[in-house]
Amino acid sequence: MFPLIRLLLSSRATLIAENLFLRKQLALFQERKLRPRRSDAATRAFMVLLSRFFDWREALVIVKPQTFLKWHRTAYRRFWRWKSRKRGRPRLPKNLRELIREMAHHNLTWGEERIADELKLKLGIRVSPRTVRKYLNRERPGGGSYDRGWNAFMQNEAKAIVACDFFISITLNFRVLYVFVAMEISSRRILHCNVTAHPTAEWTTQQFREVLADVHPYRFVIHDHDSIFSPSLDLMLNDLGVRVLKTPVQGPKANAFCERLVGTIRRECVDYILPMNERHLRLILKEFVAYCNRGRPHSALGPGTPEPIQASVPAGGHRYELPAGHRIKSKPVLGGLHHDYRLEKEVA
Repeated sequence: MFPLIRLLLSSRATLIAENLFLRKQLALFQERKLRPRRSDAATRAFMVLLSRFFDWREALVIVKPQTFLKWHRTAYRRFWRWKSRKRGRPRLPKNLRELIREMAHHNLTWGEERIADELKLKLGIRVSPRTVRKYLNRERPGGGSYDRGWNAFMQNEAKAIVACDFFISITLNFRVLYVFVAMEISSRRILHCNVTAHPTAEWTTQQFREVLADVHPYRFVIHDHDSIFSPSLDLMLNDLGVRVLKTPVQGPKANAFCERLVGTIRRECVDYILPMNERHLRLILKEFVAYCNRGRPHSALGPGTPEPIQASVPAGGHRYELPAGHRIKSKPVLGGLHHDYRLEKEVA
């Protein structure tokens, strides 16, 4: 009589849950008659879930209470383990992820630091290089080390030091051309760049005259022991008010800044463009030098550019959002080998 009264007073949801609970046990019993096997995790979790709707102790038939309580504890342990999993940082907005991949696709030589600098300096979007790397799946290039004494001297006198070097480039008809490049270490600005097929001491002397023309703030010039840098050239430099610092033999790290610049010009310019002749190479380098000085971010500058031509980037409402009323403008450099990204105001 009492079970009948309990059934009449029970809610419909309680009856359905208890019915499903008993049917699940019956199914297990029938399956075990055909082939003995243990219940799977899904069946146990389903029975634990159903037990929340009624008093499950009176409905157990083929499962012991201790076993069912063990299922219950296991289910809760797995639930809280899933609930407490590490979620990590939220993903960047979709449009920013697409922009990062677009910049990496259009600029094959750019790494995560370069893209992060471009976003921060020109677009006002602050993204960590590690976050950029997550969407590029590239390895960060390693760096080198310098001698402490020489490094301290370079840091203290950077504004007064000009570093220079030569490198070669091969034309379409396999002609060897020599490129002279001079840079200011403090600002990373390329002061001069020229091309010749026959480098001589006289030609190199003329290049220094163009670099150190009129009044200049420089006190030191760094170059290696190449025969092009003749004693007469060094005397001429002394007459122009600078002191010559020759790097040790087979010591490229002593002129690391210029060596890095030469590597940048190779990796981001001449390795991808085959010049037809001397004039063509000079035009290529002229465009790349202008881009390096005015558009290419340098990590050592904060990041920044040697010759800033854009005012401070207006702040956006969020670190991942563009400033209101602005849009991104992309300008191809060297026929699309690189792209210069800027903010411009939208036309009303």
